[in-house]
Amino acid sequence: QVQLVESGGALVQTGGSLRLSCVGSGRTFSNYHIGWFRQAPGKEREFVGSVSASGDNTVYADSVKGRFTISRDNAKNTEFLQMNSLKPEDTAAYYCAGRAVWPLSKNPDDYDYWGQGTQVTVSS
Repeated sequence: QVQLVESGGALVQTGGSLRLSCVGSGRTFSNYHIGWFRQAPGKEREFVGSVSASGDNTVYADSVKGRFTISRDNAKNTEFLQMNSLKPEDTAAYYCAGRAVWPLSKNPDDYDYWGQGTQVTVSS
């Protein structure tokens, strides 16, 4: 299996930026498609975006399109979620998740491995 660890969450003001990291260990990280999800208190886990194992394909939720960018560095077993123009509604715990099977999925149930999450709080 693969282990995933997120980092980079913080308190930031509206309009600010953050970059989250997801570091993988265990099985070959480059074999896995990685998704980002977020969950605010009292709400269901929400798809943010995902990137293919090769890094060539990405898909984003409409709510973050144009503001968030996913990239990965397989040589460093790391995937990044760059978040710009942050809004209070982006406040949530952010999770990365791994999936070995194509295609990219927006459904959290399709992912096999999860990190522990990192908190992002955007103040108004």
